[in-house]
Amino acid sequence: MNVGEVWKKCLESIRGQIPSQHFDTWFKPIVLAGINETSLELEVPNRFFLEWLKDHYLAVINEAIKKASQREYSVIWRVGKTSAQRTPHVSLPSPVQAAAIAERVLTNTGLNPKCTFENFVVGKDNQLAHAACLAVANQFSNRYNPLFVYGGVGLGKTHLLQAIGHRVLERTNSTKICYYTSEGFMNEFVTVLQRGKIDDFRNKFRRAELLLIDDVQFWAGGEKARTKEEFFHTFNALYEAHKQIVITSDKFPKDLYGLEERLRSRFEMGLIVDIQPPDTETKMAILQKKASLESIMLPDDVTFFLASVGGSNVRDLEGYLARIIAVSSLTGTEITLPMVKETLKNIIKDNKVKAITVDGVQKVVASFFNIKSGDLKSKSRVQNFVLPRQIAMYLARECCKSSFPEIGAAFGNKDHSTVIHACNKVKGLVEKNPEQRKVVISIKNLLEKSG
Repeated sequence: MNVGEVWKKCLESIRGQIPSQHFDTWFKPIVLAGINETSLELEVPNRFFLEWLKDHYLAVINEAIKKASQREYSVIWRVGKTSAQRTPHVSLPSPVQAAAIAERVLTNTGLNPKCTFENFVVGKDNQLAHAACLAVANQFSNRYNPLFVYGGVGLGKTHLLQAIGHRVLERTNSTKICYYTSEGFMNEFVTVLQRGKIDDFRNKFRRAELLLIDDVQFWAGGEKARTKEEFFHTFNALYEAHKQIVITSDKFPKDLYGLEERLRSRFEMGLIVDIQPPDTETKMAILQKKASLESIMLPDDVTFFLASVGGSNVRDLEGYLARIIAVSSLTGTEITLPMVKETLKNIIKDNKVKAITVDGVQKVVASFFNIKSGDLKSKSRVQNFVLPRQIAMYLARECCKSSFPEIGAAFGNKDHSTVIHACNKVKGLVEKNPEQRKVVISIKNLLEKSG
C-alpha cells in the first residue's frame, strides 16, 4: 500500500469516528502535499487551522495512520503556500492612521467595540462556531462561504458575527465591511426605493469585501418579497466574486420555512455551525469575564448562584450582572451572595430550576456517584454515601428552594440541623475546592438537562 492510499484510508477511518460536520470542517480542507516511504506531508489552509487540528485531533490522526498502515509514519505539517500567495500584502498604517480608520469603519458598520474574539468566552457548546468564525476572520475561504451560524436567542451569534468584522478590520483595514441586521438591510432598501437611489444601495452592498447579516429569520415572516429578491441577487453577486458572506439565524436553514427554497439552498452551500446553550461552567466563565471587563471581582459563590439560576440566555446573565454592579456602585454595598439574592429577588424567574424536584435531585446524584437513591436516604455513615448525600441536600436547597425540614424529610427524616450542616459544608467545598466545585457543576448540568 502506497502512502497516498494510507492517507485515504486514514480519512475513511476518521470519518467514522467524528460527526460529519466536524469532518467536513477540519479534514476535507487538508491536502496531501507530499509523500515518501516514511512520512506524510499534509497542507492546511492557515496557522490557526493547524493549531486547532493539533489541539483537538492530533491523537485521532496519529492513531488512524498507525491503524491504516500497520506502522509508524511521521507527519510533516505545512501551512498552505498557495493560500499565502493569493493573499495580498497589506502595509500596516501608523497607530494614528489605524485609530482613524477604525473609528470611521466602526461608525459606518455599526460594530460594537466590545464584541471581539478577545471578549468571547469559549465553551464546549460554542467551540466549533467560534473556531469557524475565527478561521474565516483570519482568512476568507471558499470552503466556508457562506458561513451560517445558528442557535437560540442570547447565545453569542451576534458577538461572533461582529468579532469577525473587527478582526477583518484589524487584518486588512478594509472599509468595505457591511454589518447589518436583516431588518436594517430591509429598512435601508425601502428607503432607497422611496428616494430612487437603488443604484447607490447596490454599489454599496455588491462591492463589499465582507457581508455580515444578523438574524436572517426576520425575513421568514410576512411578505418582504422585494427585500428577499434584492438580497438573493446581492448574495449571488458577492459569492461569484469570491467575497465572504456570514449569516446568523435562530434556526437551521431548512427550518426557515418563510424563505424561498433558492435562498435556503444558498445558505447551505458553505459551512453550517450551531451554538448550543452554555452549561453552568461556561456561564460562570462568562460572568467572570464580563465582571473583569468592568474591573469587578465577583465572588465564586455569587458566580455559581447566578450561573445556576440565570437560565441559558447570556443576555439575561449580563443584565443581572449589570444590575448588581449598578446597585453596588450607587449604594456602596459590597457584592456578596445575600446582596445579590436581595437585588435580584423580584427579577429571577427561572422555571427550569423550579421544575427540578428533590426526587429528581436524588436520582441524578445517585446515578452520578453510581449508588442507589435509597443510599442517600439511609442512615449509613459509609464515606461513599456521606458526601453524595450532602451534595444532594445542597442541590435540593439551591435548585428546588425547599425548606431545611422538607429536605430532611425527603432524605429519610433527617433532622433539619443535619441538612444545614450538609449545605454549609458543600457550600464551603464549592467556594474553596476546585475539584469538588467541578463535581457540583457537573451534577447541576445534568439536573438542568433532565429538568
